[in-house]
Amino acid sequence: MKFTKFLSASLLFLAAITTANAQEKASFGIKGGMNFSTVTQGKFEDGPDNRTGFHIGVVGEVPIVSNVFSIQPEVLYSQQGFESNYNLLGTSYTTKHKIDYLNIPVLAKLYIIKQLSVEAGPQFGFKLNESHDTNDSSIETNEVNKFDTALAIGASFNFDNGLFLTGRYTYSLNEVVKDTDAKNKVFQVGLGFKF
Repeated sequence: MKFTKFLSASLLFLAAITTANAQEKASFGIKGGMNFSTVTQGKFEDGPDNRTGFHIGVVGEVPIVSNVFSIQPEVLYSQQGFESNYNLLGTSYTTKHKIDYLNIPVLAKLYIIKQLSVEAGPQFGFKLNESHDTNDSSIETNEVNKFDTALAIGASFNFDNGLFLTGRYTYSLNEVVKDTDAKNKVFQVGLGFKF
């Protein structure tokens, strides 16, 4: 189900970029990489630990001012969440809170030089799945809000052959876990290629 949503959004995105490409010389490509995510402490007793996951998806670029300023929309499948530790009857447990999103960042992209750009803008996240994994058991839960609005800021190093390296930080504007006031914090590093 979540893969179908991701595929549908990606195909719609590619169709829009292809249409824009005929008029604005827009480009599109693919990207993927690692996520290092957690949530703010909020009402949790202890600060949650990081969860390591990945992101993968499609990326576009629509030039507004050639080689200076562009709009960069993306559609990404993103594994996020956090880990928490607790003791029960003298035994230590680690719970992985897994939250999978379909994220749609729409970023303003400014080229500092030809190879180096900075990006910033809003990101809209749609929860696809969530679960708690403790030791060898996994339980599906419904404690995370379905929609996440975040701000994203990052930079990319762009090679002449279409390859690019990227780093990004996103921070939620709204509560993620219900009744906790906790918000997503995600640092991403990735690699991509534009056709």
